[in-house]
Amino acid sequence: MTAAARGTRYTPFTLLLVGLLVLNTIGVVVPLVVALVSSFKSTAEIMNAPFGLPETWSLSNFAQVLGEGNFGVYFRNSLLVTVGSELLILGFSAMAGYALGRYRFPLNNALYTLILMGLMIPSKLLLVPLFLQLKQMGLLDSLWGLVLVYAAGGIPAGVFIMTGFFRALPQALESAARIDGASEWTIFHRIMLPLVRPQLAIVAIYTAIPIWNDFLLPIVFISTPEYKTLPQGLSVFFGEHAVNMGALFAGLTASALPLIVLYLVLSEQFIKGLTAGAVKG
Repeated sequence: MTAAARGTRYTPFTLLLVGLLVLNTIGVVVPLVVALVSSFKSTAEIMNAPFGLPETWSLSNFAQVLGEGNFGVYFRNSLLVTVGSELLILGFSAMAGYALGRYRFPLNNALYTLILMGLMIPSKLLLVPLFLQLKQMGLLDSLWGLVLVYAAGGIPAGVFIMTGFFRALPQALESAARIDGASEWTIFHRIMLPLVRPQLAIVAIYTAIPIWNDFLLPIVFISTPEYKTLPQGLSVFFGEHAVNMGALFAGLTASALPLIVLYLVLSEQFIKGLTAGAVKG
């Protein structure tokens, strides 16, 4: 045993924190495992033994979702809405964060505060104004309307995250680039933007999850079946008198895969962004 290991002392607060993290992990993992196992079970099996293993591992629920539930159409719509919203969120958040974080002008703090006020307004309070505005713009019952609404809701959080990290970058970087004759756009997208790539991953994951999983806005703004998103489309398995639990869990499991893939692809950058500045060299 090393000296560092012998000197390690676990305080009651540390043990409590570790215990809370373990409980949180269990609370996250167990529902995912139950949903995955239930997707291979019939509705009767789920009702009789919610936490038990299926008697026969069958893919019939997934076949029903893919064949009868228009899963492909709903998946495509959710993908288009999420990707379109993320492109707008990441693009405008990076540019606004760079401007607010690297330039000082008279209305800098006022503009920053005005943008952050968007974090304090729940989307549920804006349903009626948004409905009327989208109707006037001709974007009601369209995927583009959802993209604009989601982007407007995600940009304040993105600006908040990006501004803080842009402010933390050394001033000497852009000064040296300006001496070499680099334009402002070149400094932004070739020098500064690569340095905040982990923070862009944080913004992407933080904003993509609620957009992908949202049910409220599509149910209010979308009425055409061909434009329904995945959470809205999975509601077809809720009958008037019964719920097809097996197919519903299969649809939920399949719909979670893109988010899992997104996290796996961006996990390295995500962790770097979370730990940025935690260790001083």
